[in-house]
Amino acid sequence: MRTNDSLRRATAGDRRKPESQGYALGDASGTPIGEAGVTAADMGKTTFAHRTAVIGWSLLIAGCGAGAGSTLIPAAPPPPLVSVAVPPPAPPRPKSAPRALQARVSQLIRSFPGKAGAAIQAVDEDWIVSEGGTLSLPQQSVSKLWVAMTVLAQRDAGRLKLDDPVLVTRDDLTLFHQPIASLVTVQGYQTTVGALLTRALTQSDNTANDRLLNVVGGPSAVRRFLAEKRLNGIRFGPGERLLQSGTAGVTWNQSMAMGRGFEAARARLDPALRRAALQRYIDNPPDGAQPAGIVEALARLARGELLSETSTRVLLETMAASHTGRARLKAATPAGWTLAHKTGTGQELGSRNAGFNDIGLLTAPDGRRYAIAVQIGDTTAPMRVRQVLIQQVAAALTGAQPRGSGAEETE
Repeated sequence: MRTNDSLRRATAGDRRKPESQGYALGDASGTPIGEAGVTAADMGKTTFAHRTAVIGWSLLIAGCGAGAGSTLIPAAPPPPLVSVAVPPPAPPRPKSAPRALQARVSQLIRSFPGKAGAAIQAVDEDWIVSEGGTLSLPQQSVSKLWVAMTVLAQRDAGRLKLDDPVLVTRDDLTLFHQPIASLVTVQGYQTTVGALLTRALTQSDNTANDRLLNVVGGPSAVRRFLAEKRLNGIRFGPGERLLQSGTAGVTWNQSMAMGRGFEAARARLDPALRRAALQRYIDNPPDGAQPAGIVEALARLARGELLSETSTRVLLETMAASHTGRARLKAATPAGWTLAHKTGTGQELGSRNAGFNDIGLLTAPDGRRYAIAVQIGDTTAPMRVRQVLIQQVAAALTGAQPRGSGAEETE
């Protein structure tokens, strides 16, 4: 190769002994030149030849190695990757609960003559105040809310429609407060899912509620809904007939649903048996719920986390049309505020009551929303005192002047 010949000639010249060892260099004519006679031009020629040879060698080696994957001349390593952890932005600090509100709610519940609990949660501000908020207290008809939610969840899933027809027969009748019973003939009463929902929430009709309970699949369906939505601290009982007969110590018979058959059967019981049954219910209510759990569920409902937008609106508008509990939360809802709520009232034995409640969503004139639950699980205080407690807890939030006692309430 020409390149090799050039390299041999260049390196041969480089192997001559340097001038410092006495060898003479000649010019192009062969005439010796002394050390001091070497010209700059001659030095330039020698240096150029040497550089050319080195560059040629390097190119040859690089060219041969490139095709064979040689590592004689390794590529420069890539610069190291430096990863700097960037901390996520700090979450916004939740607003603290108003101290005065907490103090007032605590004072009201602690001074009440009986077992009670209350909680208020700001729907959009992430704070809660409570006293007795983790007590499991009888819900009574407050539990109709979970039946209604289960109905609407099944509507959202396409399993039923609010205008689906439903026949109510005498076998569906329950006890206590059931206005629909007067409409049920021997042939039954034809209605719809939506109409039953309205009756259950606005009139607290026990038969309307239990008929809906049957439509959705029974108590297990409601409990499944509560579990799937992670609504903690809330239990659901066996339905009105079994819940109320168990609380009274009576074995249920469907004939008791006609007229005042249940009340008559209950009155025939030994008072000691009734007291024992009531105590069992108070100690471990199968429909027990914590006030803190209820307000959390209401807050999630209001935020649209439990049902579709349409179903949420239907439920809250129906609750806002409730006719029950005029001397409870309603009595402490001032002008400009709105209330969507559900009451609950348990049985009494002598002067003792097991369950007197009101829960709901209060909306202020500026749009701020609050979930509230006031539950009385066991007391001998008269109804007017129970009503005033519920009013005063709400008034601590709304600033309303409680109206005092109202008419006697069955719901």
